Amino acid sequence: MIISRTPLRISIGGGGTDLPSYYRNHGGFVIAAAINKHIYVGINETFGGGYFLKYSSLEHAVSIDEIRHSLIREVLRLHEVPAPIEIVSMADIPAGTGLGSSGAFTVGLLRAVHALKRKYVDPAVVAEEACKIEIETLQEPVGKQDQYIAAYGGLACFEFLQDGEVKVNPLNISNGTLYDLEEHLLMFFTGYSRNASVVLDDQKTRSEMGDAAMLDNLHYIKQLGQCIKLALEAGNVRRFGELMHEHWLHKKERSPGTSNEKINRWYDVGRQNGAVGGKLVGAGGGGFLLFYAEDRDALRAAMQREGLREVRFAFDHEGSKLLARD
Repeated sequence: MIISRTPLRISIGGGGTDLPSYYRNHGGFVIAAAINKHIYVGINETFGGGYFLKYSSLEHAVSIDEIRHSLIREVLRLHEVPAPIEIVSMADIPAGTGLGSSGAFTVGLLRAVHALKRKYVDPAVVAEEACKIEIETLQEPVGKQDQYIAAYGGLACFEFLQDGEVKVNPLNISNGTLYDLEEHLLMFFTGYSRNASVVLDDQKTRSEMGDAAMLDNLHYIKQLGQCIKLALEAGNVRRFGELMHEHWLHKKERSPGTSNEKINRWYDVGRQNGAVGGKLVGAGGGGFLLFYAEDRDALRAAMQREGLREVRFAFDHEGSKLLARD
């Protein structure tokens, strides 16, 4: 049995500029952080025939082509994994919540498949294979930050070059700033994100058409990401909170499906009760509200009154890794 553990992520700044529809013409920049909420993937060679798959559904396929789960199908096809095989997945937080679960799952499955073939694999290779499957093979309107932060872990800056190359550098912050972020970043669940693909597809289409409003918005978001990097590396965490607020205001303008009345009200309540700034993690429509709070107790009490559940987290500095290999 081979078991991989892969972290989910929160986006710190620049989100949206990692989509090919933007960075292929303008270059992208994103800061992301892996968190200690994980996806687990197990692979086991079995004695029965075919492919046994256990996730939110059950599958027993005779061939790779018959597999309904598109990510599993394309990973097994890419590496020509023969039957009989069993694949099982579990997650600390379910899909559809804006924490990059699809990218993390793909990276985790690839990490396990490489181990099954007894091959060492570099994080960059796993990340690029995952991007190729999601963006090129399956034509999903997603970016590259989810796959890269899942593979590398930590708090990292990703520069997406026009030729497709990705430059990865750690966010150069002090331990004090790191601990401050872990203590003062609070995350609350607003409900499942039902329209994330619609929002991303809208961004992709408008970017490819050269829509001036969309491109200006993304240019500004990229600049904000670079400002957030400077603020955090200087240890100015309050400024980071203020820039989060500015980021959220511009993110809402990007697509009408990004937010809704409930999310806007919850965000305002957070700002009135101890939060300097915040944002909705993920493409929009639901998922998690992430706040930087100076008064954590006031914010927690306010969100509890609103009926929102807090999910506490710390940062994951290991990235996708093997937990077991027999």
